[in-house]
Amino acid sequence: MAEEGEYTDINGKPISLNCQNYTPFCREFTVSTPKVSLRKVMIYTCSVWLVAYAVFFITENTAVLSGAIIVTLAGMIAHIHFVKVDQETLLVIGSLGVQLSSSYASGRESTAFIEMSKIKDIVINEAIYMHRIIYYLCILIKDSSNPNGVASVVPLFQSSKPRLSCLVEVYKSCQEIIAQTQ
Repeated sequence: MAEEGEYTDINGKPISLNCQNYTPFCREFTVSTPKVSLRKVMIYTCSVWLVAYAVFFITENTAVLSGAIIVTLAGMIAHIHFVKVDQETLLVIGSLGVQLSSSYASGRESTAFIEMSKIKDIVINEAIYMHRIIYYLCILIKDSSNPNGVASVVPLFQSSKPRLSCLVEVYKSCQEIIAQTQ
C-alpha cells in the first residue's frame, strides 16, 4: 500500500512524501524535490555571461568571456552531480536495519546502511538554523561503551529538509516498526 502526500520544506518549497508499506516490519519513505528548473539555470547563466560581457566590453580581454563560460559550465556540472538531490529514501526493515539513499540530479546515488542492533532510537530533534528553529529527523546510534549513551546522531533528509508535519508522519511509522522489533 502506497501513500503519497504533498508537503513543503523549511523554505516553503514543495516536496512530496511517498510511503510504501511492504510488510508490517518494512516501510520505505521517499522525499522528492522538484527537478532542476531550466528557467533558473537560464537566468543564472545569462546573468553571469552578461556581467562577463560587460567586463569584456570595458577591458577588451577575451579571457574574461572564456573564463565565464568555463566557470558557469563547471559550476552547473558540479551542482548537478554533488549538490542537487532529487530524492532521499529511508528504508526501514525491522529485523535488519535502516538504509539511507540519496539520488542526485546527475543520476549518481549514495547509500548507507545502519544495522538495527546499532540503533538506539529514531527521534525528531530541533536545531537553530540562521534566525529560526527547524526540526529534523535523526537516528541515534548506541554507544558501545555506555549502554544508555549515544555515540552519534545521523540526520535524515538533509537535502530536502521537510517541515515538522512531514517528519511526524515518518516518525510515527518508524516508531511502530521499532516497537514491534523490541
